[in-house]
Amino acid sequence: MEMNASYTSFVAVGDSFTEGMSDLLPNGSYRGWADLLAARLAAREPGFRYANLAVRGKLIGQIAEEQAPVAAAMGADVVTLVGGLNDTLRPKVDMGRVRGHLEAAVELLAPSSKHLVLMRSPGRNGPVMERFRPRMEELFTIIEELAARHGALVVDLYGAPALGDPRMWDVDRLHLTAEGHRRVAEAVWQALGLPAEQDWRTELPASMPPGWALRRSQDLSFARRHLLPWVGRRLTGRSSGDGRPAKRPDLLPYEPVAKDRLS
Repeated sequence: MEMNASYTSFVAVGDSFTEGMSDLLPNGSYRGWADLLAARLAAREPGFRYANLAVRGKLIGQIAEEQAPVAAAMGADVVTLVGGLNDTLRPKVDMGRVRGHLEAAVELLAPSSKHLVLMRSPGRNGPVMERFRPRMEELFTIIEELAARHGALVVDLYGAPALGDPRMWDVDRLHLTAEGHRRVAEAVWQALGLPAEQDWRTELPASMPPGWALRRSQDLSFARRHLLPWVGRRLTGRSSGDGRPAKRPDLLPYEPVAKDRLS
């Protein structure tokens, strides 16, 4: 990777992680690590262009079929592809099919961009993480193999204890907080050979864990507001992203979603 390189365009492909949930802006939209990264790249390059095709709830097959061809046609300097975790969280998953869809997406995107960036995504520490850890690690092995074969970069967020800290995760326990997204943006920034502004791996200061009563209250709130609706969508075959368009579907000169919150 060329150090301190210049990039003129960036396309982000994926699901809710790349859409930016739960980094909420004052206008009700989501920002997230990809928008933060685009803002920083745009500050270095006049006329910098950015598209974000990610849509919450998408499985890797949908990402490969709906987003990857569009992103490949854009021919951007940098393309990020993060997907497959939604598949691993389903009650049943065919990892062979996941591999096939990921491979198809990478084969489209790698030759069409100067730098394809893949990720070992972060996971929140806790019992849910432990249940799905074997599937996630199988997914990450596939990602590493594809990256080695196609010359893609891999950003290892999964290996950073700081991003497993529950305090980095929103109350839905599925999406990073604004601080978590900021750290992901910094990790990708550094992977692209750009000068570090901070150590994104720095762990949060130790704190006293919440008491039993508060933990139970948080668990009940989480189940009512997030877990039960998620289970309901799985049982009915619906997705939170059904009918939702990408927030930045075209590769255009970068403009912030909300000018009052870029840092």
